[in-house]
Amino acid sequence: MTGLSGTTFVVRVEDDDPSACFATFTEDLEFLTSRNVRPIIVAPSIDIARSFVRNVNRRTGMAVGLSGVDAAFLPATDPEHVGTIDIRILSTLADAGYVPVIEPTALDFRGQEIDIDPDAVTAAVAVAVGAARAFFFHKAGGVIDPTSSALITELTPSEALDLAECTELDPALRGAMRAAAQGVRAGIAAAQIIDGRIHHATIIEILTTQHLGTQVASGIIIARA
Repeated sequence: MTGLSGTTFVVRVEDDDPSACFATFTEDLEFLTSRNVRPIIVAPSIDIARSFVRNVNRRTGMAVGLSGVDAAFLPATDPEHVGTIDIRILSTLADAGYVPVIEPTALDFRGQEIDIDPDAVTAAVAVAVGAARAFFFHKAGGVIDPTSSALITELTPSEALDLAECTELDPALRGAMRAAAQGVRAGIAAAQIIDGRIHHATIIEILTTQHLGTQVASGIIIARA
């Protein structure tokens, strides 16, 4: 863990109830923050963000809900496109040992609050804070090859974007693939699509070389499990 000290990870949690799906995720957050690793959470909706904060704070008291409107840190031109992020409030909270939990809302160019795509938020935040990795939780546990039904363990951004056009795949999974690919192209070292319900999935993914789901990273030849 020494080499990870001071790094940031951005995690996009899934649409399900956090209390049911992420039984050990709070323990993972505790473990990471105690070792000076800074997690940032992106929720799919305001309600789930607030539910997530309540569940984490029943155990640790370290989660802070953060709307994209707060400090106007998250601007957007439309629901799909995030503008230039002001990372000061994120850095202040993360440096103090708190876990920001972002609600996917933003101020548009007219100063109106709008809902924005959480996958796009995840990629944009990860790039803005210089995150080591971005994680996208999805119940599929990764990208399944539509022709062979096998798990694809690694993809380049180009491969991920091509597969994201496949209408046989779940739309939510396709959105995660696009955001992962765009984030890697913009500078994130790697992005993972994994099943967050697996016990200690985040820790396993960070500390081991065996990917639980699908990794998107530059310079990788497509591989199937």
